[in-house]
Amino acid sequence: MAAPPESTKLSLRQRLTVHARAHWPQVKALEVRYRGQFAYVEAQLADGTTQPLIRLRYGGSAQHWGFGLYLASSDRYENQILPTGFPTGSPEEALDGACRLYLDNPA
Repeated sequence: MAAPPESTKLSLRQRLTVHARAHWPQVKALEVRYRGQFAYVEAQLADGTTQPLIRLRYGGSAQHWGFGLYLASSDRYENQILPTGFPTGSPEEALDGACRLYLDNPA
């Protein structure tokens, strides 16, 4: 699969930033890097640390992405199934899953 177009990259960054601000106050900023079909998302936390979170795999749709979770134990990303039971879903679902794992859930 080809890399996402620039419009999708911009939209993804905006969507994730808005979602993090609304749901994850510990996240002060998100860093999104691209490599081919993948988008790597890291959180800049209030205490100044950086936490790798997810790898999203572009499959041709800006709405549905594959999801890989960063595993600190192996320093790698592993493909995951979202809580919905599907292998693809919204970037916000993937972000929530990683934040629940790595950050204190504010709810």
